[in-house]
Amino acid sequence: MTDSRFIYVTYIRTTPEKLWQKLIHPEFTRRYWVETWQESEWKPGASWRLMIPDGRVADSSEILEIEPERRLVLSWRNEFKPELRAEGYSRLTCELKQEGTSVKLTVIHEMEKTGSKLIGGVSDGWPRILASLKSLLETGEPLEITRRWPEGL
Repeated sequence: MTDSRFIYVTYIRTTPEKLWQKLIHPEFTRRYWVETWQESEWKPGASWRLMIPDGRVADSSEILEIEPERRLVLSWRNEFKPELRAEGYSRLTCELKQEGTSVKLTVIHEMEKTGSKLIGGVSDGWPRILASLKSLLETGEPLEITRRWPEGL
């Protein structure tokens, strides 16, 4: 079905409730996602935007599916890099599943475009962001490399 796909699976010592809160609430996402925050009503059909600290929109989408503490599916388009915006919409799926004292978090970011530059970019970015989220939940501190928006972007 898709031509470009990134899949990442990690296990985080937490509960689905706590992980869900860290995934969607702006005060938490700023801590592990390079000072960005999300804006959405968090219901099917609602718009979603990832905001850059200077007020620009990094990415935008629509919520396609949402099951709190279990599953989130978004369409996803980059807004601040013209070459990535031109690729159109990708699809992001996040799945949470309790396994013992941990939550299995699966992130799938895909696009029906062979050799997508967007998927290439998120393949580099998602591991940092998700490792920082794991660190924040397990130690109380995000990774240093995800605390600030990169200069010049």
